[in-house]
Amino acid sequence: MKHQTNHPSSCNASRCRYYTVSGRRCRLPVLDTRSGLCFRHASLPPAQSGSEDLSTELLPQLSEFESAADVKQFLARLLVLVTKGRVTPRRASVLAYITNQLLHSHSAFCRENREQDDQPQQIVIDLPRPKRDDPLQNELPDRPGQPS
Repeated sequence: MKHQTNHPSSCNASRCRYYTVSGRRCRLPVLDTRSGLCFRHASLPPAQSGSEDLSTELLPQLSEFESAADVKQFLARLLVLVTKGRVTPRRASVLAYITNQLLHSHSAFCRENREQDDQPQQIVIDLPRPKRDDPLQNELPDRPGQPS
């Protein structure tokens, strides 16, 4: 014998059409008959599309990332858009990863060009060398109050 419900199917039509992530349907009554949503879910902002074109905000004068300064400007603009809520954190992390890869490829390209020019790598040592040959430096100075 099957369990019979006391709720007619018309009750399901008057319920909100919103489903949670776990698959449960909202139990609140419909507020807007066009959308079929309750007051809580009808007031939610529409979901942002992940494909919004933000090139004018992110790349106003940049056409190519030729230096680290260009990447820095791009990341600063990206930070502003994330804090304003125009870019999702997930999309921002993907864009930041791509710029990181661009920086690595730029430095590798510079290293290859340096090697192709057959220029020896320049090593600059700024520390002065200790004077170990000077006999006066090896002796400890006499301290007053101590026997010699």
